[in-house]
Amino acid sequence: MGSEDQKSEPHSEHYESTLPGVIGMFDNAISRIESVMLALGVMLMAVNTIANVVSRAIGSTIFFSEELNRILIILITFAGIGYAARHGRHIRMSALYDALPAKTRKVLMIVITVITALTMFALCYFAIGYIAKVAKSGRVLSAMQIPVYWIYLWVPVGFFITGVQYALTALKNVVQKDIYLSTHVLEGYEEDEIEI
Repeated sequence: MGSEDQKSEPHSEHYESTLPGVIGMFDNAISRIESVMLALGVMLMAVNTIANVVSRAIGSTIFFSEELNRILIILITFAGIGYAARHGRHIRMSALYDALPAKTRKVLMIVITVITALTMFALCYFAIGYIAKVAKSGRVLSAMQIPVYWIYLWVPVGFFITGVQYALTALKNVVQKDIYLSTHVLEGYEEDEIEI
């Protein structure tokens, strides 16, 4: 029973980086910030939606409710991609991968994480370019009067953090014997993931 509890570490509430020194401290700080942003974002969206439903029922509406939810959805999405990468929780299509021998899976995992990291960094670059264009346009949200580009600022940050996570996972797979889905999550399935 004890080994099962240890294997379910990705579901633990507190994340501790396995990376050394300053990189590990930075990883822990980013993880805590993402966790707080995700929790607050989901709670704020729920409160905002409920408040808007109640206000409509009594005959008025919160004029900025839809815009606030749009901002929160963007925040949650792009804070969440780095969080999911850190915890090895992105969706994987692994039927063929799982059938391969361990050495082949290891090489493939390194290739996959390197390509994913490069893709995330490219998307970060293109997102910065897009935000610069939106900033030049001078558009503002109609209800909240916030510059539109502000709501997209988390997009390149989320892509960059995710790219760093995948790059670190590739490095971890190069230097360690085992196969890692993230810097601290080993490849494999937990009992609750394979039950039918």
